[in-house]
Amino acid sequence: QVQLVESGGGLVQAGGSLRLSCAASGATLSSYVMGWFRQAPGKEREFVAASLWGAMKYADSVKGRFTISRDNAKNTVDLQMNSLKPEDTAVYYCAATVGVIYSDYAKYDYWGQGTQVTVSS
Repeated sequence: QVQLVESGGGLVQAGGSLRLSCAASGATLSSYVMGWFRQAPGKEREFVAASLWGAMKYADSVKGRFTISRDNAKNTVDLQMNSLKPEDTAVYYCAATVGVIYSDYAKYDYWGQGTQVTVSS
């Protein structure tokens, strides 16, 4: 059973940066697809980024601003978020699954509890 715990959320002004981290226990992350999703109030959960081995995929809305990275030795996956916009405000979730990189949240089996990111204008 994989347990995921996110950290690093907070309040930041537009144009600022935040780095989210997801720590895993119960399994070695290196063989898992690791994804970041977000959910704003009243909206459906949406794909942000995912990685498997050296491959990465990003949502168009964050491409060029967000970077997903993994530290297999520490069993963590991070999301560096730069040039943040008010529309990035959401609860951000870390997720894990096996297989290939999916952007569909229904394909992910394990989820963290989420961390709030608020971007003020």
